[in-house]
Amino acid sequence: MKHTAFHDIHVAAGAKMVEFAGFHMPIQYPTGILEEHRIVRSGVGVFDVSHMGEFDVAGADALAFIQSFTINDASKLQPGKAQYSAMCMPDGGIVDDLLVYCIDEQHYMLVVNGANIDKDWAWVEKHAAGFENLTIQNQSDEISLLAVQGPLSTDTLQSLTSVNLADIPYYSFVKGALAGVDMIISRTGYTGEVGYELYFRADADTARSVVDQLFAAGAQHNIAWIGLGARDTLRLEKGYCLYGNDIDETTNPLEAGLGWITKLAKGEFTGKEAIAQVKQSGPTRKLVGFVMQTEKLLPRKGYPIVVNGNVVGTVTSGGMSANLGTGIGLGYVTTDLTEPGTAIEISARNTTFPALVAKLPMV
Repeated sequence: MKHTAFHDIHVAAGAKMVEFAGFHMPIQYPTGILEEHRIVRSGVGVFDVSHMGEFDVAGADALAFIQSFTINDASKLQPGKAQYSAMCMPDGGIVDDLLVYCIDEQHYMLVVNGANIDKDWAWVEKHAAGFENLTIQNQSDEISLLAVQGPLSTDTLQSLTSVNLADIPYYSFVKGALAGVDMIISRTGYTGEVGYELYFRADADTARSVVDQLFAAGAQHNIAWIGLGARDTLRLEKGYCLYGNDIDETTNPLEAGLGWITKLAKGEFTGKEAIAQVKQSGPTRKLVGFVMQTEKLLPRKGYPIVVNGNVVGTVTSGGMSANLGTGIGLGYVTTDLTEPGTAIEISARNTTFPALVAKLPMV
């Protein structure tokens, strides 16, 4: 297993370490997942997400290349702006969701899911074959990534940089020094809270220095490390898709509620025809959120969703909502069952448990 630059720091902090995306990663700390969740919702927490993949794309053909295989319209990006997107197979199935960063007019960074780096890089290389004025590099092993998230994240980070963080709009970024290290400071995150993602190159000494300064600056706010367990519960409350659970190569973006990032009018791109056909006919299923109406079950991936004794869908993600105090989940149901308040049941342990379809986000 690979180690991030912060590995020894996590171990010293008492993290429970597990294999994730080929890395030895912290799933939780002694405070526990629910408390870590509450810390991010009310204060400030730090995630090591260095397992994510970063691809550098540069050259006169960079934009045309990105447009050819992503579903959002990257031509709308200006330097300093980022965009949520996805890349699809010819049949419309999702290869991965990703972020596209516009560094300048001929320079971009693609940020992909850690578990998909090898698959995604092969996909990117395949699509690069037809472009002459293009340079692509897989920089995933070179870049460290910390996500500092929560309502007190701006106050925590501001003392460590001369960049005016309050001036960075959502889904925008700047290049600047923070904690004495040059980095990309991005106003993005996977929690639904105010937050930043910090991309930088770090050996063990640099990693230690950044973390020490970060935790000193956030001490007044009781800053804490947050593991991947709470990262999952936080994104679940917001209804954010997780690749491999809620979206995958069998999922069309329109089924997953990603029509807002699917720009069919931008020109040709891989998967466009199949997605357009689904838009014309209408999807037969859609991803919804739901809230359990009993404390007797925490929903889990793979549980059948039932109405009147008939299976109508499947749970794709589930767990405990620290804020609601009950189980919540995401799952696909037939399109006639997507209205918030619709009664459904989750099947488990040879019985069913009541739930209601919920409006997203569930917090």
